[in-house]
Amino acid sequence: MLGSLAGWLSRAADPPAPKLCGSPGGPPVTAPRVTLRDGRHLAYCESGVPKEQARFRVVFSHGFTGSREDSVRATQEVAEELGVYMVGFDRAGYGESDPNPNRSVKSAALDVEELADALGLGPKFYVIGISLGCHAVWGALKYIPERIAGAAMMAPVVNYWWPGFPADLAAEVYKKQEVGDQWALRVSHYAPGILHWWMDQSWLPTSTVVAGTTPLPNKRDAEIRAKLKADGTFQQMELATQQGIHESYYRDMMVMFGKWEFDPMSLPKPPCPVHIWQGDEDGLVPVVLQRHIVSRLSWVNYHELPATGHFLSPVPGLGDTVLQTLFGNAKQ
Repeated sequence: MLGSLAGWLSRAADPPAPKLCGSPGGPPVTAPRVTLRDGRHLAYCESGVPKEQARFRVVFSHGFTGSREDSVRATQEVAEELGVYMVGFDRAGYGESDPNPNRSVKSAALDVEELADALGLGPKFYVIGISLGCHAVWGALKYIPERIAGAAMMAPVVNYWWPGFPADLAAEVYKKQEVGDQWALRVSHYAPGILHWWMDQSWLPTSTVVAGTTPLPNKRDAEIRAKLKADGTFQQMELATQQGIHESYYRDMMVMFGKWEFDPMSLPKPPCPVHIWQGDEDGLVPVVLQRHIVSRLSWVNYHELPATGHFLSPVPGLGDTVLQTLFGNAKQ
């Protein structure tokens, strides 16, 4: 009986096959894409000044539920003044980029590198990540530091199991999450093979982040989410999951909250400047854990924003500030 139960659970836990863009019955390909060494495609979107005229070239890694069209939302005037070219891309399994069943923190960093090389961004380039997309930035600092001219992370999501966190502090903050989020992260870390099945069960506690119901202590965050739901934008985020929610959202959770090959708090000082922006009223990323990270990494330039939540892109003027901080006094 136990063997039969295990067999049933194994079959039930298998996610459906992804619907690849451009395949028969799959979503259409509408964006420019590059082909990677393993044959996968990455869809991308360019902004700022033309890369041939740029002084600074940036690869942008979007967050959970995001897309290639996301950015720091700097004004075109500042981008032109500084000479900044930026390319966003659908991370593996999102939007129109092919899924990667072997996705990891390292593969995310190597996708960034291959995209930069395919577009001819030069021997060194900058990376900016937001929210959960910052795992690609940590990965770049670990696996390709010699390629990175500078890095910025905006409200980077943390992994509660990073060894550098004091166990009591991590446990205390972890328990302040909604019960469904505690379980979703716990399954992502300890039993990723059943995550799709778990998230599909209405009778089990699941992620409020995916459902869009997480309590948000910051007023601006709550207003932004309410507006997204009211005008239908929140529902349009299904474009991010058009190839399958498992290959986008759930694999994101498995990578971010799974077992990392390294602890960011153990990284040596990279050969480039690194900045982190964090709101002190972030309801998704505990500011106390971010403060601990930067206390361990003296080479991080930390910018804590008062009365600010998790959604940093819409903060008035912040996109311009990020670019001016990175490039205002930088040498080409």
